[in-house]
Amino acid sequence: MNKVSSSFQSQPLPLKNIAINDSYWTPYVELVKNTVIPYQWDALNDAIPDAEPSRAIRNFRIAAGLEKGEFHGFVFQDTDLYKWLEAVGFSLSASPDPDLAKIADEAIDLIAAAQDEDGYINTYFMVAAPDKRLTNLHDCHEFYTAGHLIEAAVAYYEGTGKTKLLDVAKKFADFICLTYGPEPGQIRGYDGHQEIELALIKLYQVTGDTKYLNLSSFFIDERGQQPSFFHEEWERRGRKSFWTGDVVQKQFPSLEYWQAHKPVREQEVAVGHAVRAVYMYTAMADLAILKGDQELLNVCKRLWNNIVHKQMYVNGSIGSTHHGEAFTFDYDLPNDTNYSETCASIGLIFFARRMLQAEMKGEYADVMERALYNTVTAGIAEDGKHYFYVNPMEVWPEASKGNPGKHHVKAVRQKWYGCACCPPNVARLLSSLGSYIFTASEDTLYTHLYIGNETQVTLGSSKATIALTSELPWNGLASLQVQEVEGDGIFTLAVRVPSWSQDTSFRVNGEEITAELRDGYAYFKRTWKQGDQLSIHFDMQARRLYSHSNVRANAGRVALQRGPLVYCLEEMDNVSPLTSVRLPADAEIREVTGIWNDEIVFLEIDGIRQEEDTEHKDTLYSTEPPKQEAQRLLAVPYTLWGNRTPGEMQVWIREQS
Repeated sequence: MNKVSSSFQSQPLPLKNIAINDSYWTPYVELVKNTVIPYQWDALNDAIPDAEPSRAIRNFRIAAGLEKGEFHGFVFQDTDLYKWLEAVGFSLSASPDPDLAKIADEAIDLIAAAQDEDGYINTYFMVAAPDKRLTNLHDCHEFYTAGHLIEAAVAYYEGTGKTKLLDVAKKFADFICLTYGPEPGQIRGYDGHQEIELALIKLYQVTGDTKYLNLSSFFIDERGQQPSFFHEEWERRGRKSFWTGDVVQKQFPSLEYWQAHKPVREQEVAVGHAVRAVYMYTAMADLAILKGDQELLNVCKRLWNNIVHKQMYVNGSIGSTHHGEAFTFDYDLPNDTNYSETCASIGLIFFARRMLQAEMKGEYADVMERALYNTVTAGIAEDGKHYFYVNPMEVWPEASKGNPGKHHVKAVRQKWYGCACCPPNVARLLSSLGSYIFTASEDTLYTHLYIGNETQVTLGSSKATIALTSELPWNGLASLQVQEVEGDGIFTLAVRVPSWSQDTSFRVNGEEITAELRDGYAYFKRTWKQGDQLSIHFDMQARRLYSHSNVRANAGRVALQRGPLVYCLEEMDNVSPLTSVRLPADAEIREVTGIWNDEIVFLEIDGIRQEEDTEHKDTLYSTEPPKQEAQRLLAVPYTLWGNRTPGEMQVWIREQS
């Protein structure tokens, strides 16, 4: 097996070493800590009026024998609590809170009380179907649920030092290690929804126990092998699906949906359920790095390139159809029916961060930034109490109500969901935001995201305290200042040059300097002293974006981007229908502020609108060409859409030459 070159491998910094202080991102972090986490705890306890009930806590109470009742929710309902606990662990790492820790500890006690003696834990199968456990991994998400338990346990242990949840997770993981694997007497199976693969790697990293790493590797390499585990399991249960009850299926669904149609090392394009795919690719990248597996890393690169260059939306979202929340085929990127699940963009961020650890390439961080600044934050309202599951490129509220093919597209964020995977996923990502800003190799600190913070890091023979300040996304200024340094001070600061900045300049201690540029990063190696400052100036000019000619949905259309932010039109600032407006190809794009919030930069353009045809208003078709008139257009950051008066929204605007 070819080994991965270690020359560019780097590692994220411990979350506890990074204190975020950023005008744009600190409000998000504080919102999660002060509003989102308490609100989601209420949701898990069914205390949100007029919201879909979760019953997650009640399910655990029933499983633990503390009350009687029936299981409620999806077969993977436990994961909502696990992701919430993971967010709490990250939050406590950055900001200790005894009251929050007490609530979390009580929830952990409840989980521990529900666990079976053999280590198994899943409230659906413990309460509703104890005789069916581990008989339908294809449909029932048992290891997906276990994976989220493991991730929560690792985060809570690293954030608090407490081991109770970690002990629960290890006990369940040990049970799985004994039951599944390549050895005689073990089951050569894997889960229908990938997640445990990346979670086991985290468990290995925190415990040092290689059996967890080996089980993750087994699950990845066994997937797609013949004879198909999923087919054999389907036959054993009488060709029935969990989701269709006693209906006998005539044909097994396509294995592409589960990324199990061929061994992962032979897969060439991203197919199937988008979240499952990127969770799996994340684990594959982890394994490639940890095992030095160049072949597996090459597969990751191949799949990355297919997603980013042929199947990704301009806001960093993936999954173009609501049928299965899935990829379809290259360049099929409809705007008004896309799914673009918030969880899928979060998974893409996971994948991007791992790829950055394997090789320092600016594109990985560009995509990570694109998904974070646009889709992930669009998934949560400014109040922290309403959420998007789907992130469309275009919304017509009447169509969402009246067209069955668009019912998944919402014009307003919801209080909660029966399948509430996205809200706690946003919470756990934003709570762990500090771990995505940097990675470090032996003597180099790589800056991937320009989010203000202070961090301590050891580089070479030096220990340094470095403060990153940033005015993004509104202004194009950032800097890294060496506040303290112990040792010889010889190390490298490497900073990403974003693809959206056409003219990026650098100064060290006020003197303009030419950087060594390599694969999207600028490198500055020197003897750094206390007080030294590397300043970066980005080009923030608003620009038009155009799609590949094969993206039929965007033919003749243009999108707008300024810095890392993609923009859109909302009905309340413009006109209805938004499809009637045109953006002249030579129109000036002006930056304006003070319309909604003094800090927010809007884009204003002198556009054109198609006049309403009053003469033929009762005629569906006419031979008369439409008349046009001037129309001022105002574009807002996509991430903020839907926070004001509900109405139409559109990212891709028709252009007129």
